[in-house]
Amino acid sequence: MKDILTELEDRRNDARLGGGQRRIDAQHARGKLTARERIELLLDEDSFEEFDMFVAHRCVDFGMENQKHAGDGVITGWGTINGRMVYVFSQDFTVFGGSLSETHAQKICKIQDMAIQNGAPIIGLNDSGGARIQEGVDSLAGYAEVFQRNIMASGVVPQISVIMGPCAGGAVYSPAMTDFIFMVKDTSYMFVTGPDVVKTVTNEVVTAEELGGASTHTKKSSVADGAFENDVEALAEVRRLVDFLPLNNREKPPVRPFFDEPGRIENSLDTIVPENPNTPYDMKELIAKVADEGDFYEIQKDYAKNIITGFIRLEGQTVGVVANQPMVLAGCLDIDSSRKAARFVRFCDCFEIPIMTLVDVPGFLPGTSQEYGGVIKHGAKLLFAYGEATVPKVTVITRKAYGGAYDVMASKHLRGDFNYAWPTAEIAVMGAKGATEIIHRADLGDADKIAAHAADYEARFANPFVAAERGFIDEVIMPHSTRRRVSRAFASLRNKQLKNPWKKHDNIPL
Repeated sequence: MKDILTELEDRRNDARLGGGQRRIDAQHARGKLTARERIELLLDEDSFEEFDMFVAHRCVDFGMENQKHAGDGVITGWGTINGRMVYVFSQDFTVFGGSLSETHAQKICKIQDMAIQNGAPIIGLNDSGGARIQEGVDSLAGYAEVFQRNIMASGVVPQISVIMGPCAGGAVYSPAMTDFIFMVKDTSYMFVTGPDVVKTVTNEVVTAEELGGASTHTKKSSVADGAFENDVEALAEVRRLVDFLPLNNREKPPVRPFFDEPGRIENSLDTIVPENPNTPYDMKELIAKVADEGDFYEIQKDYAKNIITGFIRLEGQTVGVVANQPMVLAGCLDIDSSRKAARFVRFCDCFEIPIMTLVDVPGFLPGTSQEYGGVIKHGAKLLFAYGEATVPKVTVITRKAYGGAYDVMASKHLRGDFNYAWPTAEIAVMGAKGATEIIHRADLGDADKIAAHAADYEARFANPFVAAERGFIDEVIMPHSTRRRVSRAFASLRNKQLKNPWKKHDNIPL
């Protein structure tokens, strides 16, 4: 009996070494942690329960039968983050470069199936050279099996991908279908075709970092939601994100202890909107002053900065935030911001996370590049997402809400539950200058008359009271009381019941 126990421990120790000490040292030399070290940092101490530690590949081509490592390049199992269950897989670059084989894929699929069945998030730590070439179509089939489960899990359990090394070819599509993608600066990249293939086919010379590095995907492509300095910081941020999310679509998000007064008055908000309507201000200041303890977890902060998305807590409960940012493009909606916000709104609706919308939008960004790029369809994505959402929706208009952008930004007409406006709000078809030049076209040559008409238009429409008279605004509130009013609104909506008509699925304008 003792011999058998010793053998088990020896086999475990061998499996824990992955591809061997030399390759572990090489991994560390690149500034990267090993697959097991990453899991230890991600999960609560001693909470990890591993599956399939001794699984090995079954390939016998190209001498592969002589190269077998227990675990086959991926570590899978479950554990807890702050006491809440998650499933995790961590690809091991020290074993065949973390490449995906048939059995490697089967291990990931087993974890995905268990996560869906038991209702817990899936976190994938990706560090892989792609499909294992020696296995040919078997490895491609393995990828497709993983993809299918990503699709089945979508909207059922949160899926988070952390890119911690290479992720190329077919490997990129699994993270692409997950809810959040985080990357590590300088050590991770994602692309469908690498720099060598790009050079061969298009004659473009580009580095891996330029083609698919963290900066590219957080600032230009919007593929990634955040980039962090190293493995340790990235894993700490994943833990923080998981704390905001429910375990599955049948549960509410977690409620955390809070140490902030729900009725807190913020007098500084009474002067946050400048006297000049064209002067910008930082919407993040308002978000921080509304949130419990000023804590705001921003999503995609480096992309489409004219709109802000992320999570706060109000009275300890998770709330999704969508807010125009007057500091960038005057807060206009455009293609990129519409896509960014629409995806975030749909995520919140999937997982019963209430949505707070802060509005200061002068309209959609004009121009040929926007029209040629399909701003009509992309803007409709955000409109569709808000109109489809059945979660509690509270909207605060701080300043401008012009034209179609007023409708799109969670207006009363899109089933907004509470729609508040500050006294500084301007709700109209367009700004006074543009409106006056259309309505009083005959007086365009007379500057005094035009100025008088513009002043008259502002007096009549550049305020929230016309909309309030129609019932499109529920209440004009004092800026300093925003946290109290919004907190009470969400508290009153905790038992909201709203269902859309039965359908197989909708056909959002993609």
